[in-house]
Amino acid sequence: MRQREMVDLGSAGARGTAKAVRTGIVTALEACEAAIARIEHFDGPVNAVVVRDFDRALAAARHIDKTRQPDDPRPLLGVPMTVKESNDVAGLPTTWGMEAFKDLPIDEDAVVVQRLKTAGAVILGKTNAPVALADWQTENPVYGRTLNPYDPTRSPGGSSGGAAVALATGMVPLEIGSDIGGSIRIPAHMCGVFGHKPTYGIVPTKGHGFPGTDGIDVPLAVVGPMARNAGDLVAAMDVIAGPVAGTGFKLDLPPARHHALADFRVLMMDNLPGVGADSDTRDAVANLADALSESGATVSDDTSVLPRLDLMHANYVKMLNTVITRGTPDARPIDAHAWMELLDEQMRVTRAWRAVFEDFDIVIAPAFSTPAFPYQTDPNWANRTLMIDGQPQPYGAQLAWAGLATFPGLPATCVPVAKSATGLPIGLQVIGAPYGDRTTLAFAELMETAGLTV
Repeated sequence: MRQREMVDLGSAGARGTAKAVRTGIVTALEACEAAIARIEHFDGPVNAVVVRDFDRALAAARHIDKTRQPDDPRPLLGVPMTVKESNDVAGLPTTWGMEAFKDLPIDEDAVVVQRLKTAGAVILGKTNAPVALADWQTENPVYGRTLNPYDPTRSPGGSSGGAAVALATGMVPLEIGSDIGGSIRIPAHMCGVFGHKPTYGIVPTKGHGFPGTDGIDVPLAVVGPMARNAGDLVAAMDVIAGPVAGTGFKLDLPPARHHALADFRVLMMDNLPGVGADSDTRDAVANLADALSESGATVSDDTSVLPRLDLMHANYVKMLNTVITRGTPDARPIDAHAWMELLDEQMRVTRAWRAVFEDFDIVIAPAFSTPAFPYQTDPNWANRTLMIDGQPQPYGAQLAWAGLATFPGLPATCVPVAKSATGLPIGLQVIGAPYGDRTTLAFAELMETAGLTV
């Protein structure tokens, strides 16, 4: 048997694939062709990879094989991957699920896409997202509905739903999503994969703006990686994080606080003011708390140390609604002084979280109150409800879980930790101090090593 036949590219992660290409076990072209074959085989029933760029991908893979050197240092050498549809790729549409933008010309790659290509990644195409990236479901009039691979009647999450499905089905080993209201963490949770919402501002978002805009970075919004293991999140963050060249800034993230689970101080939570989690999710939190304690970690559930989460959520929703309705018929403008007061409150909350992280290294919370829920068809969120242990809860209340990390700009790594009684994935978000991305990612890796992930 040839050595290359021993590499299962369908299960290999991004780093494993890059190593196989670097050492000549497989070629970049073979890795690319294998990923295309997986997409053509698996995507039909789930509709995740909605924009395909296979010819250019094959050409890029051939170029890598022709030009790579021995021990090529590119960290993602020959890794075939897709990106969320909202990320610009020159020559491909960026519609945000809106028919009005189907023919808008895209002439330049997003900064993140440029960095991925420079690192050796091969972009196969784009994955589906909801209209305007504004739902925890993934459906739009341009590309249709993406289905959860665990149950086709249920949402895969959103807005990076197509990305999570492409990973969960083994089509690709790496993806790039975005998050302003849980859009990386919730799909990762609902599809049983890993996702990282970076600290606000450390990953450039140029090339991920609403179609036709190219202005300031959107408040609250981030771009980040999704993968099937935590180590690949680390590798991707090493590639995509850092300021745009020429700005005069340098990113210097602090190292992980600890390198063993036993050294971590962990705050666990399973509910928020007015927002409960279902029994499966609460069990996942409790079981993880027990496992961490058995590993020697210091574990607490004393949430009295947190800032006023109800007030934080109210201000988060005000800021979010201002941001996401800008330029739309449903715009909710506020005057400049009111906006500055929101920024003041955001800074006060961030300082309060900094104080929390003097006593704890990480905070662990649900990403959502339930596992993947059945698709809902009413476009009006006010008419939607979620059943939490048989009791209806307003659909929009789930923003509170996302806002824990989003409003104060904290890093949060979603880690798959359990399955529900019906076999649906459950992920929890590992939240860290500002610029503590290496700490949350290291903790996720340690959880994998200890067998605390599924």
